[in-house]
Amino acid sequence: MSGLTTWHITWGTYGTRLHGGDRPTVDRRHNQRGQAFIAFDPPRYERCVQQMKFPPVLLDDAQRVLIERALPSLCERGGWLLREWAAQPDHVHVLADVRKDVHGEKVRRLLKRWLTQALNAQWEPGSGRPGSLPEGGRWWAEQGSNRVVDDEHYLRNCIDYIRRQHTTV
Repeated sequence: MSGLTTWHITWGTYGTRLHGGDRPTVDRRHNQRGQAFIAFDPPRYERCVQQMKFPPVLLDDAQRVLIERALPSLCERGGWLLREWAAQPDHVHVLADVRKDVHGEKVRRLLKRWLTQALNAQWEPGSGRPGSLPEGGRWWAEQGSNRVVDDEHYLRNCIDYIRRQHTTV
């Protein structure tokens, strides 16, 4: 599609993938395609754990369903063509076509904001309802990944990979 860029956008839930842990992470210095992930580093991991203000967030099935059902209308609201999407207990994937003058970072920030609003409407923070956050808690990790999909092989792999993670739709 002319005038559009396809973005593979991923973000995690709060506290579920910390730097230095046994699961791969990236930071500003380790964030290029083909570059090594941050190495297992227990002292760094412990520092990250100590900095957490709230317990890690794992999305339950109802929350994942809400996210997957909300994403098509949220992308329409943003003016983006949603190709594929999925919510897992600890992360969300979106594959979308976006105007060339809009960076995937902006799309990710808006989707996280709008999904936070939708989740908070159902699971009011501080309410004590199962699945709700503590007062002041956060659903999402601070950052995420925004990758331009610039070849057909990567596009097909993204579609297949994300499709296998669907909760409901």
